[in-house]
Amino acid sequence: MQLNRRVNRLLALIGLVVLAVVIFRKIVPSATTEVNQQEAEVGRTTTPKHPDSGSPSSSTNPLLQEVGEPDGILTHVGDTDRPRANATLLSLVRNSELRGIVRTMRDVERTFNSKFNYPWTFFNDVPFTEEFKQKTQAMTKAPCRYELIPKAHWETPAWINKDLVGVSSEILEEDDIMYAKQQSYHQMCRWNSGMFYKHPALKDVRWYWRIEPNTRYYCSIDYDVFRYMEDNDKTYGYVINIYDAPQSIRTLWPTTMEFVAQHPEYVHANNAIQWLTDNDVRPNHNVIANGYSTCHFWSNFEIGDMDFFRSDAYDKYFEYLDHAGGFFYERWGDAPVHSIGLGLFLDKSKIHWFKDIGYLHMPYYNCPASKKCSGCRAGRFTDAGYLNRENCIDNFFKYVHAD
Repeated sequence: MQLNRRVNRLLALIGLVVLAVVIFRKIVPSATTEVNQQEAEVGRTTTPKHPDSGSPSSSTNPLLQEVGEPDGILTHVGDTDRPRANATLLSLVRNSELRGIVRTMRDVERTFNSKFNYPWTFFNDVPFTEEFKQKTQAMTKAPCRYELIPKAHWETPAWINKDLVGVSSEILEEDDIMYAKQQSYHQMCRWNSGMFYKHPALKDVRWYWRIEPNTRYYCSIDYDVFRYMEDNDKTYGYVINIYDAPQSIRTLWPTTMEFVAQHPEYVHANNAIQWLTDNDVRPNHNVIANGYSTCHFWSNFEIGDMDFFRSDAYDKYFEYLDHAGGFFYERWGDAPVHSIGLGLFLDKSKIHWFKDIGYLHMPYYNCPASKKCSGCRAGRFTDAGYLNRENCIDNFFKYVHAD
């Protein structure tokens, strides 16, 4: 009875938000126009320091300065006295993406895993084909596991109102939000946000490196990245830090603040809330996202400690978001959800920028100046000039740290 009342209240809240968005558009378009003008002015007067904007100076762009291995305790090939970490390379991938994942595996094995031989774990909501298994296993000497996602972890939860999903998806589509009506995309975002670490195949695994098909890796990695994280007291590693589409996450921050009001004990004293709430560079994002800057770690690359995601703070946070319904009523992505959770509940000093790892997930790059890299121009962020303003890494340096 109590659960039903809570679900009804949340549905009513979402419904009011949807209605408010429609009314806001029709009645006060001038307000949005004014904020857009302010944002455009900021874009004209503020020069990004780190994106590849044609000819940035090496003094302002760290990716134009020569990059080496990170400081701290490192484990290299041949350090036989240092055991491997309890870790896996993790990929959520479809059978139809076989060609893309094989290409990426070739890069990952060449640059890193042929030296350290960490196992691969592949996840799919349908069984993998024999062709998929044979061709991926042929790319590595490491063991490969092929896991089926339980239906309870993948299917749309029973508390989601399908009629409201239909109305909401129309609004998202009007806002040009990609995958607005693609149900599987919403399911994928939910799974990557809070279901992956619950899978039985990972219950005894601590570390993961998320690998996406059709991504590229450009630089030789000669140290064990998992041991680096463990030995240097890091929890989460990223390469790209960008803004999200605020129209896709209008209620994510207000819902987060509801959770924080109920559980203030979970907020870490050394948090990154200033990074999460900055409204200087992209004020329009902060307005539309109701207080959230939309800065986030682009989670198609992430190296993380599942002990953090399994913690009471993060796991209860995800459950709260899940029952609010925003994975389906809006398009809450795993990238902003992970980033907000990390920014609030983790000591920000435990977040690491892998600036030495050359990476591409179209249309964004992380291209270091290193003799260990090839095929990636140093300092490059994107080939589409208008996307340079999406780089949020300066804000992370400003409010958190750059190591």
